[in-house]
Amino acid sequence: MVQALLNLSAELKEIKAIVGVLRKTQLQQFAENWIDGQEVMLTMKISKRTLQTLRDSRALPYSRINGKFYYKISDLENLLHRNYRKPSKPDSHE
Repeated sequence: MVQALLNLSAELKEIKAIVGVLRKTQLQQFAENWIDGQEVMLTMKISKRTLQTLRDSRALPYSRINGKFYYKISDLENLLHRNYRKPSKPDSHE
């Protein structure tokens, strides 16, 4: 009986460790996929007003929780790609 309890205790510790790893992984995924408005402004070197304009014009999707805005990094990348312009070739006047 004592051995069964020790085995059960060891298995519970292992399960607890696995759950801890899964929680950490989920938090890491969140941190890797979403950033708040302050991080967006610092990273892109834009003002609060510019960020608001991007939201208002629906150029940048967002999530709002208790007045705080969150943005997917992939949406920021898409915004940059959509607005990417290759330099035009200079006119040749020969």
